[in-house]
Amino acid sequence: MTTTVFGGDRLISVGIDVSKGKSVVCILKPYGEIVKEPFEVSHTKEQLEALATLLKSFEKEVRVVCEATGIYHEPVVESLHGAGIFVSVVNPLTMKKYGDRSIRKVKTDKADAIKIASYGIDYWFNLASFQPREQIYTELQLLNSSYEFYLNGHTRAKVNLSVVLEKTMPGITSTVCHQSNHSGDAKLGAIVSRYWHYDNITKLSERRFVESFCKWAKKQRYQQNEKSARRIYALASAGIPSLSSSTPSTKMIVQEAVNILLEYNRILARILSQMQALASTLREYDMLLAMPGIGKILASRLIASIGDVRRFHSGSALVAQAGIDIPSYQSGQYTGTQRKISKRGTPAIRKTAFQIVSSMLRVTPKEDNAVYEFVCKKLAEGKPRKVAKVAGINKLLRIYYARASELYS
Repeated sequence: MTTTVFGGDRLISVGIDVSKGKSVVCILKPYGEIVKEPFEVSHTKEQLEALATLLKSFEKEVRVVCEATGIYHEPVVESLHGAGIFVSVVNPLTMKKYGDRSIRKVKTDKADAIKIASYGIDYWFNLASFQPREQIYTELQLLNSSYEFYLNGHTRAKVNLSVVLEKTMPGITSTVCHQSNHSGDAKLGAIVSRYWHYDNITKLSERRFVESFCKWAKKQRYQQNEKSARRIYALASAGIPSLSSSTPSTKMIVQEAVNILLEYNRILARILSQMQALASTLREYDMLLAMPGIGKILASRLIASIGDVRRFHSGSALVAQAGIDIPSYQSGQYTGTQRKISKRGTPAIRKTAFQIVSSMLRVTPKEDNAVYEFVCKKLAEGKPRKVAKVAGINKLLRIYYARASELYS
């Protein structure tokens, strides 16, 4: 629904179609009057300052509108906002739906700039002013994004090592690596780097291997366990590797697969350490740690994925940002009841909150836990476990919003 603009001769909407390194700008008045034909502006300090000077020279109420385009819009928005100009960043989906009103589909940078400027005129009084984030939240978001990126690489590296080991030491992964964390990866990596093929184990007698393994484990500061050594020797004796130890590249393939996995572990540990150091300076960090089932890592990641809670006007807005809101559907006599969550917003919030709720359910809390009790209530009502967890995420985010907002009120 558009808004009627009064005093249109005093209003100027500036639509900016942002791309990598440059933008196309259109300056528009109400009723489609073009003040200045679309023109290009490079994302340099000189040209953005010149654009700000031009907009200020109109001596009218100027509002700049642009789409959120990942990171490419940031220099434009920061520069114009810093110059004291009203800037509004619009969700690309909102702008797409606005453009779908047109029968003819024209797609050029100039046409997009005109469309964005027109949106500014039509929704003049509904435009939300851009509010820059505090630096610490921006840094946390970047760290969390990097963590997700390297975590995907870690998963691929772990799968690759498992595939390689099934060809040289089948069954060793499940026998040695009882833990799914980084310490389990380190122990597995150390063992397979040393032996890398069952032939290097079976060429020794069981007694000599057990002595050698225990001596090496002591040097590496692992638990000296003869039982484990004998289990590995039995596995090696019964195993049938599909890749020969005499192949020149076998040792290199195994050791490089281990090196890559351990390098990912090191990177992830450093990122988490930095995230915890930053998050621990925020008020909501201690509040999260006080909630049963939330440790330092999950607390840091939840804060990083949500950002500044003060940018949300309500708990419902935070739930919608996580993409677990369920839009209502009603038409005539029909009201939809079997609706799915929207899954629009920030997947990182949804993922981290899901991990928190899952963690709460694994261990019965020793103290009152509203989220845990709420999920148990849903399960007792006969709800599927996944549905109950989603309801728990909703509860968790609303509690987080209420308590964090109170800290900053």
